[in-house]
Amino acid sequence: MLKTLISSAVITLILMLTGCSTADKQVQVTPQISPPAQSVFKTYTAEDFYKTTSVFGSSINHDGTAVLVSNDKTGIFNAYKVPVDGSEITQLTFSTEESVFVKSWFPNDNRFLFSADKGGDELDHLFVQDVEGNQIDLTPGEGLKAVMLSWHENDESFFALTNERDAKYFDIYQYNTDDYSRNLVYKNDLGYTVETMSPNGRFIVLSKDHSNSNTDLYLVDLRLKMAKPRLITEHQGNVSYSAYTFTKDNEQLLYSTNEFGEFKQAWAYDIATGSHKVNYKADWDVSFSYFSKDGRYQVTGINADAQTQLTITDLVEQKELSLPKLPSGDLRGVNFSQDSKSMVFYINSDTSPSNLYSHTIGSSSVKRLTNSGNPAILEQNLVTGEVVRFKSFDGLEIPAILYKPKQAEFKKVPALIYIHGGPGGQSRKGYSATVQHLVNNGYAIIKINNRGSSGYGKTFFHLDDKRHGEDDLQDVVFNKKYLQTLNWVDADKIGVMGGSYGGYLTMAAMAFTDEFKVGINIFGVTNWVRTLESIPPYWEAFRKSLYDELGDPATDKERLHNISPVFFGHQVKSPVLVVQGANDPRVLKIESDEMVESIRAGGTHVDYLVFDDEGHGFSKKDNRISASNKYLVFLQQYL
Repeated sequence: MLKTLISSAVITLILMLTGCSTADKQVQVTPQISPPAQSVFKTYTAEDFYKTTSVFGSSINHDGTAVLVSNDKTGIFNAYKVPVDGSEITQLTFSTEESVFVKSWFPNDNRFLFSADKGGDELDHLFVQDVEGNQIDLTPGEGLKAVMLSWHENDESFFALTNERDAKYFDIYQYNTDDYSRNLVYKNDLGYTVETMSPNGRFIVLSKDHSNSNTDLYLVDLRLKMAKPRLITEHQGNVSYSAYTFTKDNEQLLYSTNEFGEFKQAWAYDIATGSHKVNYKADWDVSFSYFSKDGRYQVTGINADAQTQLTITDLVEQKELSLPKLPSGDLRGVNFSQDSKSMVFYINSDTSPSNLYSHTIGSSSVKRLTNSGNPAILEQNLVTGEVVRFKSFDGLEIPAILYKPKQAEFKKVPALIYIHGGPGGQSRKGYSATVQHLVNNGYAIIKINNRGSSGYGKTFFHLDDKRHGEDDLQDVVFNKKYLQTLNWVDADKIGVMGGSYGGYLTMAAMAFTDEFKVGINIFGVTNWVRTLESIPPYWEAFRKSLYDELGDPATDKERLHNISPVFFGHQVKSPVLVVQGANDPRVLKIESDEMVESIRAGGTHVDYLVFDDEGHGFSKKDNRISASNKYLVFLQQYL
């Protein structure tokens, strides 16, 4: 769950969009003696890259005329109504302080649900905005966290989770759409994790972590007087399960399991008979599977070598849905209208942030609904990442995504190893303003998927268990050795950077090795003892899993101390930049404060940038620009 929670948070923040196309503007170049790459190439500022608009959300309203999205056009995320006919977009919320993250339209009118926290503290509340623009906090109170769960199939109510009763666990409440009155439908005394709910509100699926490699799913029937969880995934050994969704008829549960190989498969559980059968499998993880509201279409996503491959199946025709020719890039965020006559989706690539499109099923065209990019940035000046692999210290093959700057065509360039969050996250293909800004300004970036990353099978995923800062750190070191074999990389100018767990490995690389010229630590864990002793209370359901992976501070304190860079800052010999959100509930600001002081006490240069209005990730555009500018200035000075 930690891996999923952190990954999902990161994934929400990087859904950037743009409409840059080489067809939009032609550049005429007079032939010169100098190499063509130098002649046509242009570098851009962070301000240029963040003139794009980040956007997400694909809920279609009751009459199929508009999509509900969040975007940061104003510099902060607000809610917008995007007509499917391509007409003018309407801003729906006007927040100037807290980001608005849309959830869903109401099924029968243009009210909508959204969530918001305070300054990145992750204590989200669930709000409704009515058609007059009035906003109501449906989960008032201090110190609680709320999550939208699902709609009831009758469209007269919806379900939400809150931990207001017990900060450690989430209960389920059913809200009436008329007056927002609610009732408690499931009291989570057992402390399981709520996974999903059937459309008719009868069945709940819960999960329990026995370890970080062994979970179970339980079914609760709310029509029974004693609604006790019933185990539905009896098994032997270490097997992980998680729920995807229920079928429209409420008769089957689609779930994920890695019982039958390295990768997660989609299986179906029949509630009446208790039988299980495979629904979808591939040579990679099945990341998700869900249905259109009327149950006609099934959307399944495969995590294929750090890139999403989507399959849309017409369950009536029993064949894959045929779509018109689409722009190049990954298909994401597919959603259908209530009658499944139309659909919306995003297309994203390394060189073009996501744009929203609409399509009428059976027609031969698609309509682009957003133009979120900066037209001054030409895609030909950006770089597509290449999936590469290299061997680590023990011969294990490590995957990574390599971005080669245009400048490398005529000179050797410095390089940065970019480490993802987690532990257990994954670097993936797709647009990143931060990555493209650095690459565009002459820095090679390689996004490593060190051992312990998701997406490459369960064996690879668990190779770093209780070996963090050891074997995974050696993967980073051997990534450097791989970069030094490339004749266009300056072998003496290689640094390391990353956020969250990637920030930890960055500081470990700087404190425990002498391999790297610089390090950029973005809200990285530096004191594992404190971090594991101060996890948010609402992570209680997967505390055991977390300790299995990283260590229990009560029994593994010595090892956790020894892999914590904050205690070894005096060993850092090369310049470091630390970036931190003051409201971060996962990596407390005091960790970065102490890391900075520890490095300075050893006499090494360290820069420190703190955002007072951010948490674990930067949602405000001005702050993202400031961070990107700081990265570049720091690298220009020290790398």
